Amino acid sequence: MRWALLVALLLALAGCASAPTAPAGADADMQARSDRFVVVAVANPLQRLPSRAGTSLSSYGGTPRYTQGEQAARVLADVARRHQLREAAAWPIPVLGVHCVVFEIAPDASRDAVLAALAQDAQVQLAQPLHDFEPLATDAPGVRYDDPYLPLQQGFLALGVPQAHRLSTGRGVHIAVIDTGAQTDHPDLNGRAIALHNLVDERPAAALAERHGTEVLGLIAATGNNGQGIVGIAPDARLSLYRACWYGAANGRARCNSFTLAKALVAVLASDARVINLSLGGPDDPLLTQLLQQLLRQGRSVVAALPADGLRRGFPAGVPGVISVAATGQADGAAPLQAPGRDVLTLQPGGRYDFASGSSMAAAQVSGVVALMLSAQPALDGPAIAHLLTGAEGRPWTAQQLLALGKAAPAGRQTAAHNFR
Repeated sequence: MRWALLVALLLALAGCASAPTAPAGADADMQARSDRFVVVAVANPLQRLPSRAGTSLSSYGGTPRYTQGEQAARVLADVARRHQLREAAAWPIPVLGVHCVVFEIAPDASRDAVLAALAQDAQVQLAQPLHDFEPLATDAPGVRYDDPYLPLQQGFLALGVPQAHRLSTGRGVHIAVIDTGAQTDHPDLNGRAIALHNLVDERPAAALAERHGTEVLGLIAATGNNGQGIVGIAPDARLSLYRACWYGAANGRARCNSFTLAKALVAVLASDARVINLSLGGPDDPLLTQLLQQLLRQGRSVVAALPADGLRRGFPAGVPGVISVAATGQADGAAPLQAPGRDVLTLQPGGRYDFASGSSMAAAQVSGVVALMLSAQPALDGPAIAHLLTGAEGRPWTAQQLLALGKAAPAGRQTAAHNFR
């Protein structure tokens, strides 16, 4: 009920970067043996070439104008020589003023010892492990559906989305999803203009019909009123999928790492996406945190899945300003923001439908709700959205109280219930 009240209230109120480069085979090595690699950043003091005046979200997608400077090249060569490192991938991140390199450590070296030495190196601005991350979903029993059945979308109905769609379907809002690949020609996504970016390997992104990304895209934006399947929260939003995670052959689980996620975040910084969905989690990561903070400073909304223990920590859920979402009932309801995340009907590769569980699914639905809000109120920014969703008072309201509160509150300061059920 609170979801329906919240959505009704909210809708009634109605730099540049160069692409990373890696030697052939380096990406596969990093994916298979991440514990043998470190991420190092050094200052890259370059002057930006003249560009058009003014800055806005729509201007972020301009042509890259940065390369590795001579000073950074010399420093990195010295660092590699002193610490016996071999370059595996490198790319400038102009928004942070650094040049990043993924180095492979010597075969007989301890990564902890190498990182400790790098931390004492005055020429190094950042040194960290090549962290691994994973999508935060759990597999559901193998009940599968071949035919559309909207009544099974209990989370969708609990959110009051059918009512909200009378006012907004997410049109005009760009959502960036950083995840695994997805079946973008699924019957419930077929025909949608989805920009695809494979940042893991050289394979065509359109050919990678992976499960987790398909589930997340389906919840956010499955096509409505097409006579089949399910309906997404924001079926008219514009979508970009950044494949930064992949499925391992050994255990069948999806993984990401610091390098692939950094590439995705840099690419999103060069886009006009206003909503970024990160249904994944892992340890604190200094480089990824800096990139995410840059997105937040630009007023974008970043929605992340809360770890299974329900604690707001690690990357990305622990980064201040991120809208961190738990599955309803996760960690005894201790999380500040919850959404349906148990046995949620969504899309599966092969043109199928099935249930999925986890905070990944909860975060995807909240990303859809954020798109509805932005479509109805384009002037809202990330902090205003976060305030509305988390609710400063955090107490339940009746429908009349919510509507009266929303109408009386100044723009960007509306208050909403904090626990979505």
